[in-house]
Amino acid sequence: MEASAARSLVESLFMRSGVTTFDRARRLRRDMSRPEAILWSYLRNHGIAGMHFRRQHAIGPYILDFYCASLSLCIEIDGLTHSTPEAARHDDARTAWLEARGIHVVRFAAQDVLHAEGLSAVLTTIESLTAPSTA
Repeated sequence: MEASAARSLVESLFMRSGVTTFDRARRLRRDMSRPEAILWSYLRNHGIAGMHFRRQHAIGPYILDFYCASLSLCIEIDGLTHSTPEAARHDDARTAWLEARGIHVVRFAAQDVLHAEGLSAVLTTIESLTAPSTA
């Protein structure tokens, strides 16, 4: 087995989620918040730049609101529950864990998704993140 293939296998096993996390992700897919449902209507079926996004995707101990595996991109919609100091510390730890594994995390306020102007800016930002790099 090639070194890169072995590393990939170890990495994928490390990022696997437990049964409890998978079950919670399944519940969250059924009970999406309004801002998540609105954004999902644009992301689903390769809606932005032809990219495939998953919703409420379990990785390791975490559930990502939206995840594009081909870009290693996580999109989070932060509602009021994210405004406490404790939640901010949890979000920072979660972001650090994900970024240490090569996953780029982008956060948007739920309020921005709920209003047309904010939603337009969110969609434009996501589209720019999915554009091929010219480097």
